[in-house]
Amino acid sequence: MQKIIILDFGSQTTQLIGRRVRELDTFCEILPYNKFPVGDDSVIGVILSGSPYSVHDPEAFKVDLSQFVGKVPVLGICYGAQFISHTLGGKVEKADSREYGRAHLETVDTTNPLFKGFDEHSQVWMSHGDTITAIPSDFKVIGSTADVTNAAFASTKQPVWAVQFHPEVYHSLQGTQLLKNFVVDICGSKQEWSAASFVDTTVAELKAQLGNDRVILGLSGGVDSSVAAVLLNKAIGNRLTCIFVDHGMLRKNEFTQVMEDYRCLGLNVIGVDASEKFFADLAGVTEPEQKRKIIGRDFVEVFNAEAKKITDAKWLAQGTIYPDRIESLNITGKVIKSHHNVGGLPEEMHLQLCEPLKWLFKDEVRRVGRQLGMPEHLIIRHPFPGPGLAVRILGDITRERVRILQDADDIYIRGLREYVDTDGETLYNKVWQAGAILLATVRSVGVMGDERTYEHPVALRAVTSTDAMTADWAHLPYDFMAKVSNEIINKVRGVNRVCYDISSKPPATIEWE
Repeated sequence: MQKIIILDFGSQTTQLIGRRVRELDTFCEILPYNKFPVGDDSVIGVILSGSPYSVHDPEAFKVDLSQFVGKVPVLGICYGAQFISHTLGGKVEKADSREYGRAHLETVDTTNPLFKGFDEHSQVWMSHGDTITAIPSDFKVIGSTADVTNAAFASTKQPVWAVQFHPEVYHSLQGTQLLKNFVVDICGSKQEWSAASFVDTTVAELKAQLGNDRVILGLSGGVDSSVAAVLLNKAIGNRLTCIFVDHGMLRKNEFTQVMEDYRCLGLNVIGVDASEKFFADLAGVTEPEQKRKIIGRDFVEVFNAEAKKITDAKWLAQGTIYPDRIESLNITGKVIKSHHNVGGLPEEMHLQLCEPLKWLFKDEVRRVGRQLGMPEHLIIRHPFPGPGLAVRILGDITRERVRILQDADDIYIRGLREYVDTDGETLYNKVWQAGAILLATVRSVGVMGDERTYEHPVALRAVTSTDAMTADWAHLPYDFMAKVSNEIINKVRGVNRVCYDISSKPPATIEWE
């Protein structure tokens, strides 16, 4: 299969480049800057990402351009453009002031294939501290802004292009057009990557990989593991056994509802109620990371105990998706996020690992789910943390506190599903992720029925996002907020105040713990 290689130099927007390429029905692979697959004939083009470093930093990431320059088309973005210029004889210097934010291409060579179809004064997004003051001798300028002369340039001898702006971000209004010009027109993508082709190819690969072996899959009720289960079921049928562990901190009635959904899908599912163990081990624990570790440890113990009953199993399947693995590459030496399903299996399991969704972004997982005929309410389900409501309760975990949060969260999520906005879309479908948080370590004074109350506040959280790498708080309608707040306070014992979290990520995270 044709593919574009994106070499990651540590930019926060590298994943966005990948998503944009995939949206062009073209397979791409994001690799660390120093892991180019030399000799791979399926590579039709290379994109060099941005980076937090300057090309002059001693620790700056460097790659041998001769591995691909002159062999396949190359596009450098931001640091990638600066690295190309710096390496091939141009000049990169510290800018007088950081060039950040919206800019407009004052001059653009629309005869160059990279800028085919571009408008005059097209808006782009800059984000760099260095600037290219001179380009290599065999390059020519093809785009400039009022402040950046060498905003885009191209080789006159080889298929190499470079832009100092970020075409992958939303604010570069014709960024998708630029990437299409590069990927489809210049690199020659046949645009064969689709949900349908993925299902057909993956089912065939799973049949060949797994043969007549039995596979165990841990279900969470979320989109990723559910789609993985249906995909595996299509490939190997009843040789797949799914295990769904209830740790007692799922949403209200979720265990029963999800089990019924899975049975309707024809999946072979074992449900395990292990809530007593989890609550006992979490008693008195307030530190967020300790909560996560206890829940992770207990989950493995419960899952392993159940899995050992399936004596002929040879594989463990997981719903690992591509962003999980990208974030875990850790090329800058900084941990962005650790993932419970990345990094191998406990040695005592003696199983091989199967990850059928490991190349997909979240939106692609949803498209595959629709291709497989899964019900829409499972496909559009919001992300939910593995530790469940334990990391949405600030303080130690008790059954009563979980009950309070389940009731408040149920009112909130049902409200989002039922409220149809002015454009005919439900709020639930317009929000990336939502949930309620119980401030169990805080009490506030209130008045109910002429009596003083001293109970807990609940914070509501809703964010908009495309991939959870960044997120903004959702601007929910005031009438909706008023109705939900009133219903929670009136119906949920233990709550007398409702707040709304208007923090973005960064600097905040989506979850509170």
